[in-house]
Amino acid sequence: MIALSKQIKTNVMRILDKANIVYNHYEYNQKPQMTGSEIADMLGQNPDRVFKTLVTSGAKTKDYYVFMIPVNKELNLKKAAQAVGEKSVQMIPQKDLLRVSGYIHGGCSPVGMKKQYTTTLHITAKDFETIIFSAGTAK
Repeated sequence: MIALSKQIKTNVMRILDKANIVYNHYEYNQKPQMTGSEIADMLGQNPDRVFKTLVTSGAKTKDYYVFMIPVNKELNLKKAAQAVGEKSVQMIPQKDLLRVSGYIHGGCSPVGMKKQYTTTLHITAKDFETIIFSAGTAK
């Protein structure tokens, strides 16, 4: 007899289930300091289709903004600021991520954050029927 572990549901999965949105769930053994590109490779996925979630704050307003970009890209802070109508944005300190988003570094999802923030998706997402992003890890 084989005992199967019950899949742990994250906030994201509960939100998608409640909205009757179909999704695929991927599991992998994450090692400390893994890059998004390494995770895409581990999952056998095109890194252009796998997105990371980055949280920033406006320099003047101190509002928080979320950006989803392919794991093999870097966020252009100048273009990001323009996209949300700010003069400039900066990445929030890693130590503040859990408090601001409800998620930890390496497991931040754009869905199910503690509060809803303006979220901007990289234009290349339109090139794919579906994209892959973190289902979130609270700790």
